[in-house]
Amino acid sequence: MDAPSDGRGVLKMTTRQLVAAILLGACLGSEAEMPAERTGTIEMLAQTPGPHWVWVYDMLYDYMADGRASLLDGDSGRFLGMLSTGYSFTQLTLPRDYHEIYSAETHYSRTARGARTDIVAVYDPRTLAPIAEIAIPPKRGSTIPTLHNVVLTDDDRFLLVFNITPATSVSVVDVRERRFVEEVEAPGCSLIYPAGPRRFFMLCQDGGLLMVDLDDSGHATSKRRSEPFFDPDRDPISEKGVRYGNTWLFASFDSYVHAVDVGGAEPAFAPKWSLVSAAERAGSWRMGGTQHLAVHEASGRLYSIMHQGGPYTRKDPGTQVWVYDLATRERVQIIELNEPAGLVVVTRDDAPLMFTADVPVNAINVYDPRGGSFLRRIDEVGYTPTGMQAPWRP
Repeated sequence: MDAPSDGRGVLKMTTRQLVAAILLGACLGSEAEMPAERTGTIEMLAQTPGPHWVWVYDMLYDYMADGRASLLDGDSGRFLGMLSTGYSFTQLTLPRDYHEIYSAETHYSRTARGARTDIVAVYDPRTLAPIAEIAIPPKRGSTIPTLHNVVLTDDDRFLLVFNITPATSVSVVDVRERRFVEEVEAPGCSLIYPAGPRRFFMLCQDGGLLMVDLDDSGHATSKRRSEPFFDPDRDPISEKGVRYGNTWLFASFDSYVHAVDVGGAEPAFAPKWSLVSAAERAGSWRMGGTQHLAVHEASGRLYSIMHQGGPYTRKDPGTQVWVYDLATRERVQIIELNEPAGLVVVTRDDAPLMFTADVPVNAINVYDPRGGSFLRRIDEVGYTPTGMQAPWRP
């Protein structure tokens, strides 16, 4: 059909015809510049993670139905891949041999409403493709992200998922047999910290621990409470502990370190020690951030984000990272940060990198922690970085 005329021989084009013409012209004009894209190609990651790879977790505060995990290479600053991880995402769980990746996820049939399904998704670490799903009770804790919501026992056999409804419990999942085992009730205790091939503990409201033992099938065989090792009224600890061998380290709101040795039959509590001197305490120096501690086991170093602020600023980002020798409990280094940070992680190799981030800023800063030098800034990493984790080195 001919295009309509205005009666003077001038063609009149409808809006639809005009848009079509513009799009056709754009396509024809770019044909020589853009080769046809090949589809169906799957890039493969290395079987063994790079020494300076890091996973960055994003709860996506502005749109919590679409949690994400991004994989970065700290040496090149390259983005390597991403997983979509569902509603109110907290973390991935990475086994020591890195043969699979586990993600405890919540999904709704209508994105933000409808029927709820909780699963443990199993991903291939080379393709990042899902390879299995394990159904779990729809009770997975929707909390401020930590690395202690979902953990593996030390032999990587059982995945432990923290639940809160608001009653607290733990879902035990056999990742080898791909099945949910049982729910372990844990009234008054929260989050999960592995303490052996068949044991874990939780932090309790009175300042003590709940120790839980499992049998070889994943069923709880004993639960026992310890005496309090900190005062939850006078100086609570942050739940964001880090592990050094068989010892878990927790920093209190007033910047004291509480150590819990889980290598024996019962937990052993060491005397607390301070991250700050008396003069620094008087100057209002204190730990801060939302993932404020990191450990480099090979060197026996503890890294703590520090800032100056009042007693209620424990989650504020810091301007420095202070480094401690865990054998002497003395500070050995201060790293000045390129920009304030609330999260810190150190890779596990003998020549580590240190990564820092802050929730409101979607960028990651990379440092050489041995000399303290700033190396690079990786921009546009998610939207609201809420956690970071370096893979184990098989």
